[in-house]
Amino acid sequence: MTENRQAPWHIWVVGIVSLLWNAIGAFDYTMTKLGNADYLASFTADQQAYFQGFPVWANIGWAFGVWASVLGSLLLLIRNRHAATAFAVSLAGLAVSSLYQFGLHYGDLQRLFGSFPMVFTAIIWVVLIALFVYARRQAAAGVLR
Repeated sequence: MTENRQAPWHIWVVGIVSLLWNAIGAFDYTMTKLGNADYLASFTADQQAYFQGFPVWANIGWAFGVWASVLGSLLLLIRNRHAATAFAVSLAGLAVSSLYQFGLHYGDLQRLFGSFPMVFTAIIWVVLIALFVYARRQAAAGVLR
């Protein structure tokens, strides 16, 4: 029989803040993939072509990275132990996306966007690893069922 522990206050803070954070990525992904003209107007034609030139496998990595993180945040909020698994899938997706952008096309990325993608992606890695570790610890503590 599993213990039904009361949710600590921080699970709500982490769940809500992470969901808002991940919603930004979901919005970016959705607007880019739908080709939303208003959203893409802030990018040059060469930058837009860069995004449109992602091969299928890089797009799949990007999609898994974004949507598994959103799912992980939602699972945290409902206290489901599979939150850690969702964040692990998101890490795998981020790894695939990072491989394409920084391993295979870093020159193009640097030329088109400067250093911003490297810095921002490093922040994403730190946040996502922290969410994964947090979810694992909460599951081990019996907070996530």
